[in-house]
Amino acid sequence: MSRSLPPHARTSNNRKKLSQNFLADTRTADLMIRHSGIGADDLVVEIGPGDGMLTRRLLGVAGQVLAYELDRHYADRLRRRYADDRRIRCYHSDFRTVSAPREPFAVVANIPFAGTTEIVRWCLSAGQLTSATLLVQAEFARKHTGDYGRWTKLAITQWPTVALELGPRVDRTRFRPIPRVDAAILHLRSRPQPLLPAASLPDYHRLVDLGFSGIGGSLAASLSRARPARIVRKACTSAGISLDAPVGVVGPDQWLVLFTELGRARHR
Repeated sequence: MSRSLPPHARTSNNRKKLSQNFLADTRTADLMIRHSGIGADDLVVEIGPGDGMLTRRLLGVAGQVLAYELDRHYADRLRRRYADDRRIRCYHSDFRTVSAPREPFAVVANIPFAGTTEIVRWCLSAGQLTSATLLVQAEFARKHTGDYGRWTKLAITQWPTVALELGPRVDRTRFRPIPRVDAAILHLRSRPQPLLPAASLPDYHRLVDLGFSGIGGSLAASLSRARPARIVRKACTSAGISLDAPVGVVGPDQWLVLFTELGRARHR
């Protein structure tokens, strides 16, 4: 189901400038809401609501919605539409400059493709985030969830506290204007029980930084720059990591075993 788009040139130019591809399919919007798992007690942040395809559905299930729209035309339109609804606040602002809520909250959004990395990093840095259900470029979602058989530093770094999961693919024809690539749902889920103690996370992050330094040609070689090669070899064997394996093919569960084994060796 497509909606009619504003005909005036100013809004059209804004869409291009702000990388706006509005969701124009009700089934995909409903799918997003189902995947988010939000309920009546939840505070939800929506990024770039545009004409409100997701917004009106969020208001049907969430307790409160904070909507941040960079395009003044659509921000004003949403404010007028929901002027009498206390459950929603609409802001004309750049989401990337917004402070995260101090209470638990979820994010549900069809985000501008050009700002995907910044928005994902904002979500991951928000201490009270419970989950984020984001409609992003399919390639981005697959890249950061290991779907290509490789893992990114971003995913590995966050894995002890946040799971990055690939959701359904969304055909590009579900948007207006139609983008050049398909999209997919990327789900970030904060773990109620982290896989590592909070006190261990700085050491884990330093290990990941070292492993992704790209020096040595393999993960084992990179780690051996700062750890005894014998201990690195033993830890890699325990984690099922080939000594010549490049860092990208090492999965998050293997990283956790590797970190644990190297920690044990250090304290012997």
